[in-house]
Amino acid sequence: MLTFILGGARSGKSSYAERLATEHGGPVLYVATARAWDDDMAARIRRHQADRPAHWQTLEAPLDVGAAVTDWLAAAPERPAVVLLDCITLLANNVVAPLPEDLRPEVAEAALAPEIAALIEAVRTSGLDWIIVSNEVGLGIVPPYALGRAYRDALGRANQRLAAVADRALFMVAGLPLALK
Repeated sequence: MLTFILGGARSGKSSYAERLATEHGGPVLYVATARAWDDDMAARIRRHQADRPAHWQTLEAPLDVGAAVTDWLAAAPERPAVVLLDCITLLANNVVAPLPEDLRPEVAEAALAPEIAALIEAVRTSGLDWIIVSNEVGLGIVPPYALGRAYRDALGRANQRLAAVADRALFMVAGLPLALK
């Protein structure tokens, strides 16, 4: 089963996902896609690490997430009960940010598409329950620069693909989950 959790910044997505993983029972594999690009991001990563239960397994996978999880599961002495991936937003950033600043949205979407396809395949073949977190970026202002618009469009399309295959999709607002599917 795939649970896909969307929401804006500070909407409670990650803490809600962590609560679902805890309630699921059994071992948890936490897949982190963040990179510490600056001091603020490094501090955010440390806060997220401190908030997670110490007994959870963590896999740092800023790129090639589907393959990284598949390889980790093949080598793991104990299979987790649930995989929590936080988050698609940062995965998209890791793929799109290095591209040229004047890029067209379809180029960003094409760059991110194989990453999402491989992730969906990993979900499908793992036989495990998954919780995937992502930001909904389509509700804000239109970014004033090409790279921002391309990123927003690529992430929006990735979110649509994940929501389409999810068994359950939730939208977080002010810490409250709204069922989309």
